[in-house]
Amino acid sequence: MIEFQHVTKTYPRTHTHAVKDVDFHIKRGEFVYVTGHSGAGKSTLLSLMLRRISPTEGAVNIAGHDISRLRESRLPHMRRAIGMVFQDHRLLAHLSAFENLTFVLRATASKGNHEQKALQALRQVGLAHKRKAFPIELSLGEQQRVAIARAMVTDPPLLLADEPTGNLDPDTAMEIVELLNDINLRGTTVLVATHARDLVDRFKRRTLVLRNGELVRDDVAGGYSL
Repeated sequence: MIEFQHVTKTYPRTHTHAVKDVDFHIKRGEFVYVTGHSGAGKSTLLSLMLRRISPTEGAVNIAGHDISRLRESRLPHMRRAIGMVFQDHRLLAHLSAFENLTFVLRATASKGNHEQKALQALRQVGLAHKRKAFPIELSLGEQQRVAIARAMVTDPPLLLADEPTGNLDPDTAMEIVELLNDINLRGTTVLVATHARDLVDRFKRRTLVLRNGELVRDDVAGGYSL
């Protein structure tokens, strides 16, 4: 599903390696944590998967395609197959929870009944009863649940989450990880970049540990360690 082949990303101005010689393979259906201190390279790794940046060396393969070689015209189609969840949720403030989802469906030219798909996605995150609420009327945890529903409304095979619990209290953070776990159990490949030790230690899954841009541990048994 995801394969990094000796990937290095160097920024010429500072001559620093955001990631250096990173090599791993994530199979379809896996749930994987990416951990590391601030600046270790977690967000860079996700940006490479979305082709927001390209590697200086090596290859990034998603579903068998070297995305670093994709033409610009092919990138929107590639990104539609990836759901993305951010720490700050990035919901459109002027749209309701329901409208945030139907907006994505219209923007991606998704087929089928948009309203039905949006409502089903909200049901899956337990927020169908809040479909008319605007982001400001929702708690932080509810906002993140809507963001997850938005990421999954087009049924992508891959979900990336960048510090999805960073702004949440511990109990709500646990609920969000349980929701991501449920999504994974339904067949979606899930990759979560996080520095939340409690979550990684409680929900033990395969863990990739980055330090100064290098992959220093790939532990199938999981557990937080820097």
